[in-house]
Amino acid sequence: MNLIKNLPGPFLVFLGAVSLSFGGLIVKSFEGSTLWQILFWRSVFFIIVVTIFLLLNYKKTFFSALYKSGIPGLIGGIILSIGFSSYVFAMYETTVANTNFIIQTQTLFLAIFGYIFLKETISKLTFFCIILAISGIFLMLGNSISPGEMTGNLVAFIMPISFAVLILIVRKFPKVDMIPLQLVAGIFAMIIGLLMSPTIIVSSKDIFLGFLAGFFQVGFGFIFITIGAKSTPAAFVGIIMLTEAVLGPLWAWMFVNENPPISVLIGGSIIITAVILQFLNKFITKKQTL
Repeated sequence: MNLIKNLPGPFLVFLGAVSLSFGGLIVKSFEGSTLWQILFWRSVFFIIVVTIFLLLNYKKTFFSALYKSGIPGLIGGIILSIGFSSYVFAMYETTVANTNFIIQTQTLFLAIFGYIFLKETISKLTFFCIILAISGIFLMLGNSISPGEMTGNLVAFIMPISFAVLILIVRKFPKVDMIPLQLVAGIFAMIIGLLMSPTIIVSSKDIFLGFLAGFFQVGFGFIFITIGAKSTPAAFVGIIMLTEAVLGPLWAWMFVNENPPISVLIGGSIIITAVILQFLNKFITKKQTL
């Protein structure tokens, strides 16, 4: 753990983004498992790695940290578990490219929710970015002809929305340690998968894929980002995280022959451009106030 903490923050965030980028490829590689079975086994192994991480960091104060996170931590964990569930659903029903590009709208949802609930002002550039991203979304969704794919695209929006709500909770309760909520999120996601699955018995190959998804892809991804973000400017974290949106569709194209239409790539590029402009706007504004 000390070796990880000694690595540069931006590099850790990059490693986390690379880890998360394999999510779509892994979900598409399952054989015979339903999306709820995938969610269950992914969550089981995520719980294991997060528990190990929390025990190493909190040691004797492990249970105390969970208790002190209180209602905000519980609600945040439930919201994050909904995001986890929608991620698997979206990856299962639509393309990796669509899901990854839609996830990137979280920054714009945060700006909108911040304006509505925290009375934060929206600059002209932010408003332009929101309109730009919406145009990219319409271009992407216009390609979704089958009902299943359209459903997957719509469910994918739950992820950026849940993330934005989670950040609002963190802002509302800045003194509450929100790291333990990852364990809460894993437990609730596992329960959702368990209740929705007729059986949790799957092939040994799919259990192994669940291990890769929960322990390494999501587990290590969140751990790297959690540690790296502490010493990396927020705007820089957001830009580095765009690596996930770029690499995710690339892995799917290379290993499972998923070829997104050109309209999806153009729409996704428009969304990423809007997000980069938003991050740069935050960075410049912050420098001007120093």
